[in-house]
Amino acid sequence: MKSIELFAGAGGLALGTESAGFKHEAVVELNRNACDTIKRNTELGSIDWPLFPGDVAEFGFSHYRDVDLVSGGPPCQPFSIGGKHRGHTDKRNLFPEVVRAVRETQPRAVLVENVKGLLRPGFAKFFEYVLLQISYPDLVQKDGEDWVEHLSRLEQYQTNGSKDGLYYKPVFRCLNAADYGVPQKRERVFIVAFRGDVITEPGFSFPNPTHSKAELLRSKWITGEYWDRHKVATHSRPKRPANVQCLLSLGDDVQPWRTVRDAISDLPDPRKPNDVANHKHNPGARVYGGHTGSPLDEPAKTLKAGDHGVPGGENMLAHPNGTVRYFSVRESARLQTFPDDYVFEGSWTETMRQLGNAVAVNVASQVASRIRETLERQPMERRQHVGGK
Repeated sequence: MKSIELFAGAGGLALGTESAGFKHEAVVELNRNACDTIKRNTELGSIDWPLFPGDVAEFGFSHYRDVDLVSGGPPCQPFSIGGKHRGHTDKRNLFPEVVRAVRETQPRAVLVENVKGLLRPGFAKFFEYVLLQISYPDLVQKDGEDWVEHLSRLEQYQTNGSKDGLYYKPVFRCLNAADYGVPQKRERVFIVAFRGDVITEPGFSFPNPTHSKAELLRSKWITGEYWDRHKVATHSRPKRPANVQCLLSLGDDVQPWRTVRDAISDLPDPRKPNDVANHKHNPGARVYGGHTGSPLDEPAKTLKAGDHGVPGGENMLAHPNGTVRYFSVRESARLQTFPDDYVFEGSWTETMRQLGNAVAVNVASQVASRIRETLERQPMERRQHVGGK
């Protein structure tokens, strides 16, 4: 199945959709360092993507009317808790470019990822606007019409009876990456939309969690399997909490949350010489108010890019003895479930920014796999484009 990837960044979402069976016809990214990362991995043979380095607003989609999926994570700073919260007034709000890509390519499915902050009450009206624009991409904003007026017109169209022409059926959910095997607590909003003529039985639903906090607690404090697996001596283990006495297993299909230790324990200490790509120590980590690092035996805190540099608290490892150090780039890539043969270009700050902005690969893969499965269930005679109006 063919796809187009917008706002590709370092390639997390693109890797996930590719692993789910989509072949990228175009990968669009503006940031120079992220483009260097994609180019380097292409040279190494890790990927084979047709990269278009530049502004998505200048990209033409007219030659891509046969794609099955348009996916992308528009810049999240307008909606991020760590950003300035400008939302629709922020020049980095590029949701309109997603809608343009949908309008011009008419894919069978759409996948959009963004920060949890998009669901904040203050953005509720704008989030409705985003969903309605995806639903009716042909109903474009008129000259002189502000976004609130455009929203009203979309609402009227949504409620005025039968529809014709190009339309989509969107659903959304906030997913925690830790629930899908990612060693990081990372909540992100995923919007999935199918073109109106895509009819399958049953329809699409988001994947069920494969990992849980309860199972991690159980493996630590009921069975002890977690500590045994990592060869942590009894006297070196933390004190057992009092509130886990009655934990029950959730079943064989649900595994424990993965921790930082699970993700990086087989890597050498980055403070010592090693031959692992992107695995060098960056000095200067320190603890201060609100910045205490990620505990070794929990999923990491959300890696963040930061509006002004990299926030150290989210990108530090906190050892059980109280010492801290910055994660190496390779360790951060493990926390985002990038494969080890995928390398990153740029300074430590720039590569950490790429990783902080990235979509966790495992989550992207699982959501995209459900999209592919849904599309594959559509009868062949209906796998065709509908006309726009």
